[in-house]
Amino acid sequence: MSNPYQIEGNIIPFIPEGDFYFSKGVEAFQKRKFDISLKWFKKAIADKPDNPLYQCQASIVYTEMGSYHLANQILTKVLSTHGEDYVDCYYLIANNYAHLGLLQDAVKYAELYIEKAPDGEFTEGAYSLLDVLDFSEVEEDDDDEWMLEQEDDLLMYQETAFYHLEREEWEEAIAILEEMIALFPEFSQARHEYHYALFFAGERETAITMEEKYLKDHPDELFSCMNLACFYGHEANEDRLQHYTELLDNIYPIHEQQKLRIAVTFTQIGLYEKALNRFKLLHKSKLKGHPSYYRWYSTCQYYLGMKEMAQHLWNEGCKQHNILALQTPPWK
Repeated sequence: MSNPYQIEGNIIPFIPEGDFYFSKGVEAFQKRKFDISLKWFKKAIADKPDNPLYQCQASIVYTEMGSYHLANQILTKVLSTHGEDYVDCYYLIANNYAHLGLLQDAVKYAELYIEKAPDGEFTEGAYSLLDVLDFSEVEEDDDDEWMLEQEDDLLMYQETAFYHLEREEWEEAIAILEEMIALFPEFSQARHEYHYALFFAGERETAITMEEKYLKDHPDELFSCMNLACFYGHEANEDRLQHYTELLDNIYPIHEQQKLRIAVTFTQIGLYEKALNRFKLLHKSKLKGHPSYYRWYSTCQYYLGMKEMAQHLWNEGCKQHNILALQTPPWK
């Protein structure tokens, strides 16, 4: 009897489908090989673009890699198309916002998850998150409605601004951040990033004046202190620099992006020992999506005499980010 599957050359074609790609992605994820895992999940999504499970798992990989904006973009899209069938997305979004330091947004989504899934798999985690953020007593303002479409727009702006800032494309970042400030005036981080981009685009005096004014109105603003330490370091204003470095020296944020920003700030102003101590506290797996992690950590290592380690980390960063591969190491 002839084999119905036999073809020329006795080769049986094997065409992988989405579930195969997905299983390979899960396998790589469990081994913490996030880059490989993401490649498999992307193949699964390409095969079945409407499968929300594939998209959610890809978002979790992005979270592990520190690309919180990208993760939330995917989760927001899943919510917009599949809604109540995937309420766990609310908790995952809350967790990503917490990592980004966007605490009010984290609270909103954590509370929304609890409301929609009071006995859900992540309910206990959502309550724990609220406790950590110390917002468990905050009452939801009925007049403060926020729409998923607006959140999606904000995420898109954030990701675009992040892209240009990480590549030190200051003019492009300034244009995006100006739009963000106009559209989302309550999103304070955009203002700090705007001041930062202005300074390195050459508008130093303007950037310092604007950041000082913001700090005067918001005395506990961490981003202002980091920006001003960086600015006065470049301006060689030792008195003002010392004031802000002493403040930062006693601050240890819980969110990975803020931890990274302090480490980068200490490196930029030449306090390499302090920077190294901060870099050692970071979770590398959560920051692979940040070229600045590789750029400034390797710089810190180099100027502390760890030149081989610095070159190794820089080379690793170049493999992760094409923009670094096009540049020379900062110390050269």
